[in-house]
Amino acid sequence: MLRSLSLDHFRSFSSGEVKLDNPTFLVGQNGTGKSNFTDAVSFIAEAMESPLPAVFRRRGGFEVVVHRTLDGRRSTIRFELDLDALNDHTAGAKYSLDLRVRRDYGLHVAREHCIVQGINGNVVEFDRRASRGDGGRINWRGDTDSPNLGPAVLALPLIGDARFTSVFDFLANMRTYRIDPMVLHRDQELYGGAALNRNSSNAAKVLHRIRGQSQDDWEEICRFLGHVVPGIVSVHSRRRDDELDIEFIQRLDDGKVRFRASDMSDGTLRVLGLLMAAYQRPAPSVLVVEEPEASVHPGALGVVLDVLWHAHRRSQVVVTTHSPDVLDASWIGDRHLRMVSWKNGETCIGPVSLSVENAMKNHSFSAGELLRSNALHGDERP
Repeated sequence: MLRSLSLDHFRSFSSGEVKLDNPTFLVGQNGTGKSNFTDAVSFIAEAMESPLPAVFRRRGGFEVVVHRTLDGRRSTIRFELDLDALNDHTAGAKYSLDLRVRRDYGLHVAREHCIVQGINGNVVEFDRRASRGDGGRINWRGDTDSPNLGPAVLALPLIGDARFTSVFDFLANMRTYRIDPMVLHRDQELYGGAALNRNSSNAAKVLHRIRGQSQDDWEEICRFLGHVVPGIVSVHSRRRDDELDIEFIQRLDDGKVRFRASDMSDGTLRVLGLLMAAYQRPAPSVLVVEEPEASVHPGALGVVLDVLWHAHRRSQVVVTTHSPDVLDASWIGDRHLRMVSWKNGETCIGPVSLSVENAMKNHSFSAGELLRSNALHGDERP
């Protein structure tokens, strides 16, 4: 799992370490920076599979992403990830990345460092440093060949050494979702990839794959939806020319009725998107879901929580929310909560306060009850 993610000068983060559990719920008011944290996870995953300049362009460029100092100076964007037990051969790993812009506004990797410890105690490591905007020199601990790198090219995706592959696979397979019902209302991509797109534009294709890979998973998805919309007995993909459509079958007193996705409510489609994210194969290493409760009837939130509980057994789950109904779940403890706040112009994420921790451990209050009473606070201790 991802034990912690440290962010320096990324969006609203000046500096800070976020320690994670499974699952982890990020709780905070609007505008405190929850989405900026999820975008950091998405940024790292995209950087494993796309050129760095393209990853920045999707976000408006380096100038938009970097957290500026009070005097307006640009800084180095830095990520550091602490990973634990990636597979049967890897006890843990750390990966860090420093990104800067040269005076000619060209992007370059100032430093890239990865260290992997095997369960037998063996360590492999590379440490790449660049000072003049070139590809930089790489120092190795191990017998790996050094790739020839450009200034804006990452080393980790190109090494090809199996001992680093577990780190690359974990980072590349992190997924973040903010399910958009409007996308699901429309016909879907016919040739979408195996992984669910961030905007769910290939959900019909993912549903088709899930049904082909596991009949049990598909039937479980149908049962979940039946709890959201009474009478739903099936959901499947159907081809229409060069596109795919999602079709629901509902049992009524006088027979069965078929509905297209465009006929379903936003809440139903949001739950369907969440199910596709949770049941897709391969399962994400880290599954981040933003505000899964949005537009979902309170009576159906139990289904949302059941899906998240199911997902955390396959992936490391991170959820952003400000719903007390979500936080009422009995299995959410103080160790699963991270409070997101806005202090002095920057985002801070940390554990709950000692009083909240004691109240939850004594089963005096749930996190949802504390949030309703405005008593769910972060730890102010230094």
